[in-house]
Amino acid sequence: MLAIVRLLILAVFVVFSAVFGLVYCLFRPFHRNNVGLFSSWYGSMAKVLGLDVEIRRDQSAYDAMPCVFVANHQNNFDVFTISGSLIPGTVTVGKKSLKFIPFFGQLYWLAGNILIDRNNKSRAVGTMQGAVEKITKDKLSIWVFAEGTRSYGRGLLPFKTGAFHIAQQAGVPIVPICMNTTCGKIKLNRWNNGKIIIEFLPPVQPQELGVPVRQLAEHVHAQMKAKIAQLDEEVATANLAPAGSSAA
Repeated sequence: MLAIVRLLILAVFVVFSAVFGLVYCLFRPFHRNNVGLFSSWYGSMAKVLGLDVEIRRDQSAYDAMPCVFVANHQNNFDVFTISGSLIPGTVTVGKKSLKFIPFFGQLYWLAGNILIDRNNKSRAVGTMQGAVEKITKDKLSIWVFAEGTRSYGRGLLPFKTGAFHIAQQAGVPIVPICMNTTCGKIKLNRWNNGKIIIEFLPPVQPQELGVPVRQLAEHVHAQMKAKIAQLDEEVATANLAPAGSSAA
């Protein structure tokens, strides 16, 4: 029953937030802070899922902007968890197919996010160049899920190099964002789904490393993999406290 109630609340939220968001965007389409505003809306719904989300970031993340944020991508719950950590002045890179999801897709596009056609290499390259221009000309940061797809409990997947090409071409830092493993941890029929930690790592300067793009991606991947493992241990310990709560 709890799962049904939660799904209904989330469904109503998605529809109404899209409607209000689309009306809002008619007055300021593609504004630099649209994505930050709507991400905070979606991130607030983590409470509906029984989650206690802790976001750890210090001034270095803000000082690095404009930059390329690289985050791990796990499942559909990400839109209600890690999205809440997005900093205004940032837009995300997503699949072109997102545009056709009723309500959400239209809001995603009109908010100012970047849509990429992965099936058309020449268009994808052009989109990446557009992302570089957003950084250099508009001073916007870019958020990328570098795995290119949801991991669904398979751990941190190998990174695609697009985000790292963007950072190198734009001459900006990469800021890794790590969230502990959530796959299999969120039960819709459980009141308390425990703690989630999202942590921003120190900026990585591609120019200082002076390595090829593939090595740069592997360097960031290794950092994030180690941090996610650390966060998993910390969250497992923190979630022992409510172990007596009712399970699904």
